[in-house]
Amino acid sequence: MAAKRDYYEVLGVDKNASDAEIKSAFRKLAKKYHPDVSKEPDAQEKFKEIGEAYSVLSDKQKKAQYDQFGHAAFDQNGGFGGAGGAGFGGFGGFEDINFEDIFDIFGNAFGGGSRRSSGGSRAQRGADKQVNITLTFEEAVYGCEKEFKVNIQDTCEACKGKGGFNEKTCPTCGGRGRVVQAQRTMFGMFQTETVCPDCNGHGHTFEKKCTACGGDGIVSTSKTIKLRVPRGVEDGDTMRMPGKSSAGRNGGPRGDIYINFQVKEHDIYQRDGRDIYVKIPLTITEAILGCKKEVPTIHGTIITEIPAGTQNSEKFRFKGKGVDDEKSGKLGDEYGIIQIVVPRKLDKNQKELLKQLSETKLGNEPEFKKYNKYTED
Repeated sequence: MAAKRDYYEVLGVDKNASDAEIKSAFRKLAKKYHPDVSKEPDAQEKFKEIGEAYSVLSDKQKKAQYDQFGHAAFDQNGGFGGAGGAGFGGFGGFEDINFEDIFDIFGNAFGGGSRRSSGGSRAQRGADKQVNITLTFEEAVYGCEKEFKVNIQDTCEACKGKGGFNEKTCPTCGGRGRVVQAQRTMFGMFQTETVCPDCNGHGHTFEKKCTACGGDGIVSTSKTIKLRVPRGVEDGDTMRMPGKSSAGRNGGPRGDIYINFQVKEHDIYQRDGRDIYVKIPLTITEAILGCKKEVPTIHGTIITEIPAGTQNSEKFRFKGKGVDDEKSGKLGDEYGIIQIVVPRKLDKNQKELLKQLSETKLGNEPEFKKYNKYTED
C-alpha cells in the first residue's frame, strides 16, 4: 500500500496555517476534485484524500495529535488509536467532516442553496401587473381620471388569508415548519432539514380547510382601480401604482401595478416633450400682404400678426403656450409653422386677377436670381 501523503501537503498549506486558511484550501480543492465536476481520472481518490486531510486538520485536538505523531496517531493497528481509536484511516474520515462546509461548496458549485432549503413560510412579495391605457391627446395634456379593471390574486376574505379555520400546531414538525431527515451518501450518514410536507413550512395546520380558497389563502379576483393621470403624460410613459397588485403570501407586501400609456395623435397638434407644433395655413394673399391670424393653442385661441412677405415653413414661437408638465413643473411653448396653401381651383374672376398680377414685374427676389443664373443660355 502506498504511503499516505502529508495532510498539509494534500491541502497545500503550511503547518502554521490558520483555521481559516485550512478551510479555504479545503473548499477550493473539494470543489475542484468533486467527482461530479472534475474530469480527471483520479478525482474521486483525490477527493477522498482531501476530505481525510481536512477532517484531521480542522479539528484542534486531532491536529495536535497529528503534528506530534503523524499518521500513526490515527492508525488503528498502532498504539495510539487501538481498537477504540478514532478510525480516521481511509475514506472513513469523512464521517467527521463538518458538512456545513460541504454544502456551502456544493451550493456554489451546482447552483443550489445551502443545506437548509428555504421554507414555505417565508414571506413572499405579491406579483406585479402591467396594464396598458390609451389616452386622447387632450387627456394626456390636461390630465384626467381613469378607471380600469385588473385581474389579481387577492387575500381570501373568508379565512383572512390564513387558508383555514381553528389553527393548531403541526404535529409532524412540532411547529418548526421543518423536519430533519437522515441520509446515507458516499460521504457517510448525515442529516438535512427540509420543509415540513404536512404544513408546507408554516408550522401549523387547520382543523378545517377554507373552501373559498382551497387552503391557499389567496383567490383570483377582478378589481376596479381608479387612477389620476397627471398633466403632461407622454406616449410611452410608465406610471407605478405601489401596493395595488396581487397580495403577498405569509405576510409579504403587495405587488405593484405598472401603467403603460399610449397617446392618440391629434388632428392638428404635434408634440415634442413639453412643446406643441401646429401648422398655420395661409392663402397666397395673406402671405404676400400680411394679416392678423387666429391661432389655436391648448390654452385657447390667440391672435398673432403675420408680416407681409412671410415665407413657407417660417416658424413663430408662442411662449408658454405648450404643455404644463406636472412631473417637472415646467411649461412648454407652442410653435406655429407657416404653410402657404396654393388653391387647387379658381373661379373666372380669380384667374383674371392672378393673370394681371403675373403681368407685373415679379421674380426679383434673390431666390429667383440665383436660380435664373443657371437657366440662362
